[in-house]
Amino acid sequence: MKDKKLIIFGSGDIAQIANYYFETDSEYEVVAFTLDRDYIQEESFEGKPVVAFEDVTKLYPPAQYDMFIALSYSGMNKLREQKFNQALEWGYDLPSYISSKTSYLSIYPCGKNCFIFEDNTIQPYVKIEDNVTLWSGNHIGHHSIIHSHNFVSSHVVISGHCTIESHCFLGVNSTLAHNVTIASECLIGAGAVIAKSTDAKGVYVAPRSVKLEKTSDQFKL
Repeated sequence: MKDKKLIIFGSGDIAQIANYYFETDSEYEVVAFTLDRDYIQEESFEGKPVVAFEDVTKLYPPAQYDMFIALSYSGMNKLREQKFNQALEWGYDLPSYISSKTSYLSIYPCGKNCFIFEDNTIQPYVKIEDNVTLWSGNHIGHHSIIHSHNFVSSHVVISGHCTIESHCFLGVNSTLAHNVTIASECLIGAGAVIAKSTDAKGVYVAPRSVKLEKTSDQFKL
């Protein structure tokens, strides 16, 4: 029996995945899920009760339970930030999950409510603030800073001395060159290569793939 008890906000894929990771690879036991009352469709999820966020402090008081906000990048991570701030205001501790299969080499601990999946390489002197999701297989280069409320999807390369300002999304296989700053609220598309600092709220995408006239059986592989 685990001594630490956790409530998860959410009931979608990310909440299901968070439940799996915390249950199998942490010191926490997940005891319930919570959602805004108007969004509750089922009374249970993953075999655990689903309670209204409006009632959660009465049913699972912050003196006895911690909370994890398991939401995606909706609204450039602002919905996750909103629930994060509300839970903090109510007095909950919001622990981070760091996979035991991640190489976390920085001397700086990450902030609250971070979700760091397997096979991330986090090099020395990296700083990761609150409410950051790092999906699987990323490289976070030395001395880089990821500010609060960001979402980094899989196999992203962030070179050394980079800065990611708040409320950004970095798509699969995107790459940041050395000493680049991603300004706040930027959307970096899958496969994009960013060689110089961006403008706030910029959208940066890689060239689209094109369909050739030849069919696959006309090529010798």
